[in-house]
Amino acid sequence: MPHTDPTAELHEVIYVSTLAPDAPTSVIADIVGKARLHNPWLGITGLLIFDGMRFCEQMEGSQKDVLAQLARIRQDTRHINLRVVHQGPLAVRRFRRFSLGYTTLDDDDALGRLEALTGQVAITAFLALLSSLDLDA
Repeated sequence: MPHTDPTAELHEVIYVSTLAPDAPTSVIADIVGKARLHNPWLGITGLLIFDGMRFCEQMEGSQKDVLAQLARIRQDTRHINLRVVHQGPLAVRRFRRFSLGYTTLDDDDALGRLEALTGQVAITAFLALLSSLDLDA
């Protein structure tokens, strides 16, 4: 049974981070697997994008649960240079069908460009990036 408050307003966080230099890319499968196991219990959905060096994750759920998950990610030594580019209320879930969707990105600079943005400009760039991804693969 999920530990979420069904009356809580939706909140989203979008962050960009870098894979730690000593972490092999094989850790991605572990990150995704654990998130897919735990996120449903937390009422969190979202999308993780990886370009071979950087992560971009969008998480959505109750503010309490999303911020608690973000705090855990900040402590994860597989990530460095975590930067939140947007957080705030969300009217409807963007990724309700994913406990954690995962995709890779061939454009090595796209997440670097996104990392330099904040607020509404970051959301606009994130949504534009989605159109170039195969989320059904």
